[in-house]
Amino acid sequence: MAKEVKTIGVLTSGGDAPGMNAAIRAVVRTAMNKGIKVKGIMRGYAGLLQEEIVDMESTSVSNIIYRGGTILYTARCMEFTTEEGQRQGAEICRKHNIDGIVVIGGDGSFRGAGKLAALGINTIGVPGTIDLDVACTDYTIGFDTAVNTAMEAIDKVRDTSTSHERCSIIEVMGRNAGYLALWCGIGNGAEDILLPERYNGDEQALINRIIENRKSGKKHNIIINAEGIGHSTSMARRIEAATGIETRATILGHMQRGGTPTCKDRVYASIMGAKAAMLLCEGKSNRVVAYKNGEYVDYDIQEALQMTKDIPEDQYEIAQMLVK
Repeated sequence: MAKEVKTIGVLTSGGDAPGMNAAIRAVVRTAMNKGIKVKGIMRGYAGLLQEEIVDMESTSVSNIIYRGGTILYTARCMEFTTEEGQRQGAEICRKHNIDGIVVIGGDGSFRGAGKLAALGINTIGVPGTIDLDVACTDYTIGFDTAVNTAMEAIDKVRDTSTSHERCSIIEVMGRNAGYLALWCGIGNGAEDILLPERYNGDEQALINRIIENRKSGKKHNIIINAEGIGHSTSMARRIEAATGIETRATILGHMQRGGTPTCKDRVYASIMGAKAAMLLCEGKSNRVVAYKNGEYVDYDIQEALQMTKDIPEDQYEIAQMLVK
């Protein structure tokens, strides 16, 4: 028989992502609708270990759905990767009468959630990362906003790149995943897209294409470079030296994490947050909420962490055809 849940906690961990506030709001209001108390845990696992825990009411999450970032703040916590830190976190949950926790974050956050679940704290994960690199889900909170932010910025860089007849290397985030770069490459009509999953390091081939493009009458070149490849500034210097074409690097950086979340990020995050709270209310634990093949589902955390994910080959092939 499932243990009766009276109080749940919610935290955000790792990198922030637009839409996290929508998920927090949904967790709080769904739980309260079912007569469950909610506590907000500030600054992720670091805040849990420091007992930065506050009571939350329905009004605590008023007027936050349109805000980027996370009202609970976030941090990375090396201490929580240790057995001692994990045991301490579980004891603090018990001390504050927290029966379960919703963890909003990426794979690293889910590993911590799995450890808490093994220590008897019911835990549900919600995928929140702009990188879209959580293997068990087709959607992660924040990706849609981040890719639109990057797309709009790249459009602006293209304007000035065209005016000066330059080559522009624009670096987008994504850690070791190329989803942001792929989408921006297609959406912005880039001349080249460099993905960590596919790039073979042949810079000379890249240079040759730039030269051929200039010979064919193209006055500018936009190259989308993924963070997992990086070194955009030094790459720009080498390309300019080899082609004689003025080449600039633009690293979009953390602007991609901020901003007002799109409708998709608000709605999907709200549904995921609500489902996470409902799973806890049902006494479930060690699960990750996911969006797969058009449906909201949930997986065992360990099963989810063992899954792998790659750039869809058909999308990559289409991107290669369109950049020519």
